[in-house]
Amino acid sequence: MNDEEWLAAQFEEHRPRLRAVAYRMLGSFADAEDALQDAWVRIARAEVSPAEIDNPAGWLTTIVGRVCLNALRSRKARREETWDTWDGHLPDPVVTDEGPLGPEESALLADSVGLALQIVLDALSPDERLAFVLHDMFEVPFPEIAAVLDREAAATRQLASRARRRVADAGAPAPDRDLARQRVVVDAFYAAAREGDLDALVSVLHPDVVGRADFGALQLPRPALIRGAETVAQNARIGYTPGAELRPVLVNGAAATLVLREGRPYVLMAFTVVEERIVAIDIYGDPSRLSEVAASVL
Repeated sequence: MNDEEWLAAQFEEHRPRLRAVAYRMLGSFADAEDALQDAWVRIARAEVSPAEIDNPAGWLTTIVGRVCLNALRSRKARREETWDTWDGHLPDPVVTDEGPLGPEESALLADSVGLALQIVLDALSPDERLAFVLHDMFEVPFPEIAAVLDREAAATRQLASRARRRVADAGAPAPDRDLARQRVVVDAFYAAAREGDLDALVSVLHPDVVGRADFGALQLPRPALIRGAETVAQNARIGYTPGAELRPVLVNGAAATLVLREGRPYVLMAFTVVEERIVAIDIYGDPSRLSEVAASVL
């Protein structure tokens, strides 16, 4: 096996981890795949021998991280809001059927990165996001991250610490681990919406519940961001679609529902359930995007 074949084999072996890094950094599967392709071009052109690489996984991770950092820095409009002052775009969800996960999904969902946390990551600066993702999620040492950022290791530690504080201050809720209990709450939500029972809807919602809807370029009849149990309940009661098929799925490992009309995806509703109350509902309704993210369960 020559050097190029060895690099290719290493890249394929570590691809699930590298894709997970790119997804956490960019929040988009398409952008993550582009980043991997760009990274492979750089790797293939690198004049290194296997003897120079002590830790192939770490070396590949830092290259992918550098590509993602460049992609984030080149984005024209950076979102600097926290998750509850969200700007209208939801990151790509990891949609799976309930049951055992495949190796790709397992890598993407390691450390239980819920949708709310992914939204918070979108609010970090590119340098903060890289430091936090690589160190806190993938255990890359600070000196290696510092080389990517062209900073001192101490400054990189400070970036990660600041990112950690911003994540904590944003209060991104982590869903309950008991999926069966999550599903009971979600089923109760739909039962109340079907009956138009406002009191029952309010009873399964946290008082400070947040509802977010991302329909892409489509004009929404109601606000894309709403807060409070009564407001969310009113919208759920109005927006319920009689005759729709509700298919239970998981979004980033938490209870969710794919709503089908005439067998086609209509909306994807992701729920964050904490202590048997819904604290966040995230709705995907962009038709073209929905077809892509739901393809794995259809």
